Amino acid sequence: MAHFAELDENNVVLKVIVVHNNELLDDEGQENETKGIEFCNSLFGHTNWVQTSYNNNMRKQFAGTGSTYDSENDVFISPQPYSSWTLDDNFDWQPPTPMPEDDNLYIWNEETQSWELVEPINDETE
Repeated sequence: MAHFAELDENNVVLKVIVVHNNELLDDEGQENETKGIEFCNSLFGHTNWVQTSYNNNMRKQFAGTGSTYDSENDVFISPQPYSSWTLDDNFDWQPPTPMPEDDNLYIWNEETQSWELVEPINDETE
């Protein structure tokens, strides 16, 4: 199955749909993204579609609602998780301070601009 992302006028993903691979076949029996876009347009009347890969083997990563398609670099970019994070050369969001590299679980605190240790919940009853 193929997946196509519907984009708004700013290339933000509105939704992702599944299209049977047969809808992508051209006259030579080869899969063709343009055929898939034509199929999506015929169903929804919207022409701004881009193919995405659930296996991340095209356009960096699978498109999700709220992601942005960067047509210049032909990649999908996830929404910025926090305002302090910046996009690196590999189109991944990076925090101002790297997360500690140990076996603990951390969560980013935007207010303090730091990683906070997540304490495990002890659900044993006494």
